[in-house]
Amino acid sequence: MGPVLALIDLQRIFADPDSGWAAPDFQRVVKPAERLIDILAPRVVFTRFVAPEKPVGSWATYYELYPFALQPQDSDDYQLVDEFKDTSTLDKSTFGKWGPELAEAVGPGGHLVLGGVTTDCCVISTALAAVDAGVYVQVVEDACAGSDEESHRKAIDIMRLYSPMLEIVTVDQIRELNQ
Repeated sequence: MGPVLALIDLQRIFADPDSGWAAPDFQRVVKPAERLIDILAPRVVFTRFVAPEKPVGSWATYYELYPFALQPQDSDDYQLVDEFKDTSTLDKSTFGKWGPELAEAVGPGGHLVLGGVTTDCCVISTALAAVDAGVYVQVVEDACAGSDEESHRKAIDIMRLYSPMLEIVTVDQIRELNQ
């Protein structure tokens, strides 16, 4: 079995420049994400970050800072951007998307390829949890965007420290490895 591609949170709430959660380089990752889909289909999972109905614990404090994000899961803001609309999604109200569903898709000791937003939050949270589960992870740098460029760079640099369990790659490298 080949790798599973997880495209993390390619949603309107992160794409909209007027959103409090805007990833300034969001549009830069759309074409690389489309290329990854072409390379790795049909083993592709789209994820969505969605707000819980009632935040508890540290999430309650978090949503005090970001009350605009306490929207129903079917709100426009939480939908995938138009390029990926009408695609089924794995929805989580946590930063990290690693869990039983993604673990089942990847399989024990499997291979996970990640792209999406934001590098410094949901991507790194997903990558490190998968590594801890014994999964080989490749983060596609040119298919990720951070909350800003500096945070993106820092997250990439931190993830490089997890080599050889986690590798930072480009779309072209994924294409070469999967021909």
